[in-house]
Amino acid sequence: MSDLKKKYLDFLKKQNAPGILFHDKINQLNDFYLPVCKKLYLQHKSMNKQLLIGLSGGQGSGKSTLAQILKLIFTTKYKLKVICFSIDDFYKTLRERKKMSELIHPLFLTRGVPGTHDSKMLYNAIKKLKKKKFNKMKIPKFDKSRDDRTKKNIWQTIKSKPDLIIFEGWCVGAKSQQKKDLIKPVNTLEKKEDKNLIWRTMVNDELKFNYQKIFKFLDCKIFLKVPSFKYVLKWRMLQEKKLSFELKKKLMDKHQIKKFIMLYERITKQMITDYKNNDITLNINKQHKIKSIKFR
Repeated sequence: MSDLKKKYLDFLKKQNAPGILFHDKINQLNDFYLPVCKKLYLQHKSMNKQLLIGLSGGQGSGKSTLAQILKLIFTTKYKLKVICFSIDDFYKTLRERKKMSELIHPLFLTRGVPGTHDSKMLYNAIKKLKKKKFNKMKIPKFDKSRDDRTKKNIWQTIKSKPDLIIFEGWCVGAKSQQKKDLIKPVNTLEKKEDKNLIWRTMVNDELKFNYQKIFKFLDCKIFLKVPSFKYVLKWRMLQEKKLSFELKKKLMDKHQIKKFIMLYERITKQMITDYKNNDITLNINKQHKIKSIKFR
């Protein structure tokens, strides 16, 4: 067995948790993960510069796992310096979101949507990563079990300039909607808790202005396309189960998750509709396996 295959299988073994099984592992590696990495490696070589890869998809679609698999292949097979981080790492602190919920709208207390990230901090971090004259830097970490940012002493330290940056997050690369499209609520949460459209208008404005400044840095966009939005609930529940298993504590129940993903529904559905805007689309079937790949 090759070194890469061994590392890959060892990694998947560590990801095991109740209700989470990885099927067809070697075929998924050969048919999808390796071709994606080859495509991106050739792009990196032809551009002869650092590559910033945006990786997005619905909640529970497997972004974090895919990011780590891509990193494993790039570092093992292509000997590149790679870093991964998530848009989740840049959530505003609990204190900041409490202030937003009091001054703007109660829904901003819950992390997730554009406006609940420190977009200025994220923009500056990416600018530092892309600088020709690189200086040692740190990337924040967010503790979802505490719903707050961690202390700086456990942030990710980047000592040298990476060849590739994998930036993952559910809304990475998302586009804003026209104001007329915001009027009709997409679910009961918007209908009952955002009657005056204050919350979704600000989310949309954040996406249109502050987040697009960040997404303009992307050299390539990868999208994990789920079969439909209903699978977001199913797979987000599995994700919560895994997180609960790792932290050995109960987090959100089904009712709480159902309400939680309503915050994401509008933008997620828009991203599924706009999937052709991505450079690489990985289509996921109902069994949570990649079934096909589309290069633009």
